Amino acid sequence: LWGMQATGGSTSIRHMFEALRKAGAAAREMLTQAAAQAWKVPADQCEARDGKIRNTRDDRTLTYGELCVAASDLPVPQNPSLKSPERFRIIGTAMPRLDVPDKVSGAAVFGADFQVPNMLFAAIERRPTYGSKLLFFDREGALRIPGVRRVVSMQGCVAVCAETMHAAWKGRDALNPKWDRGTYPSLDNRSLEATLLDHLQKKPAVARNDGDVQRALFAGPKRVEATYVLPYLAHATMEPMNCSAHVQHDRCDVWIPTQNQTGVLQAAAKITALKPEKIHVHTTFIGGGFGRRFEVEVAEEAVSLSKELQRPVKVLWDREEDMKHDVYRPGNACTIQGAIDQMGRVTAWWHTIAAPSVFSRILPQFVKDGIDPSAVEGVAEMEYEIPNVKVEYVKVDTPVPVGFWRSVGHSHNAFTVESFVDELAHAANRDPLEFRLGLLKNHARAGRVLKTAAENAGWGRPLPPGMGRGIAQHTSFGSYIAQVAEVGVDEEKGAVRVSRIVCAVDCGPVINPSIVTAQMESGILMGLSAALKERVMFKGGGVASGNYDDYEILRLDEIPEIEVHIVKSSSPLGGIGEPGLPPAAPAVANALFAATGVRVRRLPLSPDHFLGAARRSKA
Repeated sequence: LWGMQATGGSTSIRHMFEALRKAGAAAREMLTQAAAQAWKVPADQCEARDGKIRNTRDDRTLTYGELCVAASDLPVPQNPSLKSPERFRIIGTAMPRLDVPDKVSGAAVFGADFQVPNMLFAAIERRPTYGSKLLFFDREGALRIPGVRRVVSMQGCVAVCAETMHAAWKGRDALNPKWDRGTYPSLDNRSLEATLLDHLQKKPAVARNDGDVQRALFAGPKRVEATYVLPYLAHATMEPMNCSAHVQHDRCDVWIPTQNQTGVLQAAAKITALKPEKIHVHTTFIGGGFGRRFEVEVAEEAVSLSKELQRPVKVLWDREEDMKHDVYRPGNACTIQGAIDQMGRVTAWWHTIAAPSVFSRILPQFVKDGIDPSAVEGVAEMEYEIPNVKVEYVKVDTPVPVGFWRSVGHSHNAFTVESFVDELAHAANRDPLEFRLGLLKNHARAGRVLKTAAENAGWGRPLPPGMGRGIAQHTSFGSYIAQVAEVGVDEEKGAVRVSRIVCAVDCGPVINPSIVTAQMESGILMGLSAALKERVMFKGGGVASGNYDDYEILRLDEIPEIEVHIVKSSSPLGGIGEPGLPPAAPAVANALFAATGVRVRRLPLSPDHFLGAARRSKA
């Protein structure tokens, strides 16, 4: 549907389900016809099942392997007959993934594992701060390291190419480079947050405008206002960025863990000037993508170096490179104002978002009238039935590059929307579940997942002292998700502990329930990691975070009990790779409020942020 080969937007099943069904049905008809011709019987006397065609009259069989050559000579049916759902034997059944045994045994070849004979390994000295320029480097010092073969200047950086990765890294250390201070020497977390908040006062572009928000806000007897701030986040994939390439005079091979094969091919074609059919992109296993591997800069590096050196070259980033030169989830600030009438109904919602634009760099054609669709997704189309709604966006420009991060803008906006709905519920003295259901009377799918999650979580049942239960729901990529979190907190230290998450998912017809469950679990864990721990630290004009010691992610002993309940649905197919993430953070924040009465409006929900919010609530 996109006219390209890529993985993103939770579209794999949605884009390919019908196409693959048609391909399978066409193959079945061709195999059946080939068997009918071999036996000289009508095609409707032949049944395809379990890798064989069976003659229903006399039980003779021919395998697909025996028939495939004859079948391939037949015309391909353009509109083959598809199975009706009641005849499905595999669709809707939990099936094991075929790649798991190789991943468990270590046989799976990831991009970082891949090698070919005569390969060089490249380590690149990169800018330490945004806009910094290289003043000096010791080329000869690097070349004196045993195994180093070439030192190549490339676009303001320097690549050291060697016979081993260790030698390449040692050679890079020997460069002893000198850089200037860069273009933004005072950039740090404080200045970036101030920039986001300042932009909330600038003239916005309007993404949605229903009714008369301003009038409704001041007409209601109760008005609620809140400001939320979210940090920049790294992808922090377990496998750092890497690519191997071999450019020859009439061929280019690229071995890469990628989400964007078409983008890799186009980048290689531009560098080599070869025709696309001469470029071969080999996709390896990926040690984590999350949108990071939609980017192609590492492919550009490997292809450029291979062309220059006329040898196969592997570029392998180390952990610090991967952390400091990511394309991050944008920082985000927003203000929301809401009004509640005498009956406790929400009459107005005014939502202003300030954030950098992802699409302006990657897909600028989708930015229209000043609106980046990813910045407002999940708010502009939110289903809560409120008569007066206004959604605004202010584009923020900073030197920090931003890109797709699992669930993209939904990961921001679910937190702010569902936190604020909770604030409105408490302002109206209403139960948060019943309050949401009252705003979703005409949205049955959202209501069903809320009820399913709440019922299975024991909503309303008492918890031990010091614990709270919170709920959130969000719709993204065509799927409806609700989650209930159970949270405890050490109020003196501010340490938050999530003990249980109950999730309900409606993604339409389910192809493989085990994959739905696994994707919900992984999305929840990534959402919890972002909610509780993650934030990129900036200092002196660059990224200060460098590894998992100073960019913490959720650890094994912090994983809560997770329950996933799949809601049976005949609605259109939804995506499943990303929708499990967005509701996790607000469910935890809402549970934290239920446990302590402290509303934390900035992520992560770290001890410093909790204790700061607690002090402000007492002031």
